Amino acid sequence: MLMSVCQMLQRRLVSSAAAARLSSAELRSHRSALFSKEQARQRSLYPRTEKIEVTVQGPGLQGTLLVMNRGASTPYSCTRHLTEWHMKSSALALVDGQPWHMHRPLTRSCDLTLLTFKDEDPRIVNQAYWRSCAALLGHVLDGAFKDDFSVELLKLPEVPVTAGAFCCDLVLDSRLDSWTPSEENLRSFTRDALQMVQKDLAWEPLEVSSSVALEIFSHSRCKQEEIEERAAQSQNGTVSLYRCGDHVTVSGDPLVSSTGLVSQYEVVSVHTLGESEWGVRRRAQGLSLPLNLTAHHKAWKMLRKRAERLVEIPSSSSTETPPLTAEATPTSPPPLQ
Repeated sequence: MLMSVCQMLQRRLVSSAAAARLSSAELRSHRSALFSKEQARQRSLYPRTEKIEVTVQGPGLQGTLLVMNRGASTPYSCTRHLTEWHMKSSALALVDGQPWHMHRPLTRSCDLTLLTFKDEDPRIVNQAYWRSCAALLGHVLDGAFKDDFSVELLKLPEVPVTAGAFCCDLVLDSRLDSWTPSEENLRSFTRDALQMVQKDLAWEPLEVSSSVALEIFSHSRCKQEEIEERAAQSQNGTVSLYRCGDHVTVSGDPLVSSTGLVSQYEVVSVHTLGESEWGVRRRAQGLSLPLNLTAHHKAWKMLRKRAERLVEIPSSSSTETPPLTAEATPTSPPPLQ
C-alpha cells in the first residue's frame, strides 16, 4: 500500500514537471494522438466481420430488425438504415435499457432504443445534454487562454437541469488569481462555443483501462486523481473518455452525439469558489437549449439571470429532472428550472 502511494505521488510530481514543458496546444495534440492510438488498437480487436442482430424499439419502429457488424456498428450506424429524422434527432441510445453513446460500437445482439429531446419522458437525454454542455464549456476554457496561462480543468460537477445552469470547475494560472471576467470575456467564450456548435463536432467515446487513461492525462495531476477515483468505482476498472476535435475529457456517464444538437448556448458567469489543493477554484456556468427547442428572448433573459447565480452543488445531488420544454412564461416555471 505504501509503495503504491509513493508511486502515485512520484507520478504526479513527474507529470507536473512535464506539463511545464508543454504548451496547451501541445498537450491537446498529445492527448488526442494517444486517444487515436488506443481507438485504433481497440478497433483491431475485431479483425473479421461478425454479424449481430439489433432490434430497434420506439414509436413506429417496434420489431425493426437490423443486422449490423459487431465492434464496428454503432447506434448512429443503425439510424442510417432508418430515416433522416432519426439520424439528425437521435441524441442518445439505450442498449438493453442502459444509456449508450450514439457513436459507441455495439458488441453484442441487443435491443436498441433511440432517444430524442421530443420523447414523452426525455429526462435521461436531458441530463446527458446538460453534461455535454458542461463538457463543451470545458473545451472552450481549455483553449481560451492560448499558451499564455495554464488551465486545469477539474472534475465536471454532475449538475441536474433543475439547477438552472451547467457548470465547469477549473483552476487558472496563479498569475490570474485576481482576474475577474468581463462581459466581453463571457461573450468571447460564448462565441467560441457557438463556433464548435456550427461545426457539428462529434463527441467520440472510448472506454479505456485506467493505465491508458493515466497515460493520456500524464500531465494533469487533477485528472489522474479523477481517473483513479472513477476506475475504483467502475466494475471493470475502466474509464470513459470523450474526444471533441482535439480536446479529450473524462465523463462518468454518456454525452450526446455531437455539438450540433445545441440550439441556444451562452456562457453567463464565472464564480470564484476559494482556495483548493490545486489553486484558486472557479466555477464557470452557462445556459443552453437543444435543437428544436427555443425560448423567446424575454424568457431567455429570465433564464440567464437565474443561471448567473452561483450553483451550489451538494455532496449527493439527484439528477432526476423534468423534461425541457420550449414554453416559458413569467408565471410558470421556465424550461430549464
